[in-house]
Amino acid sequence: MTAALLLAAIGSKAFWLVYIWLGSAWAASELSSRKGYGEKWGLGSGLILSAIGVVIWLIVRPKPDSPWVQKRRRDAANS
Repeated sequence: MTAALLLAAIGSKAFWLVYIWLGSAWAASELSSRKGYGEKWGLGSGLILSAIGVVIWLIVRPKPDSPWVQKRRRDAANS
């Protein structure tokens, strides 16, 4: 009986870890796309590096013609 409960506890933790892993891959993909590098670069780094990939994409500079920069310019012009 305890072996089954132990496996169930490990399974639920693995389930949440998979959600965190996929969520960080999605977030890295969105950040890289908005910064002008394309979704594939962010998805790859998010899947390989997990949450560290998101932090990396927060640090990477956006390209000059990216939606990230254009939104900043619009916000600065409206202020």
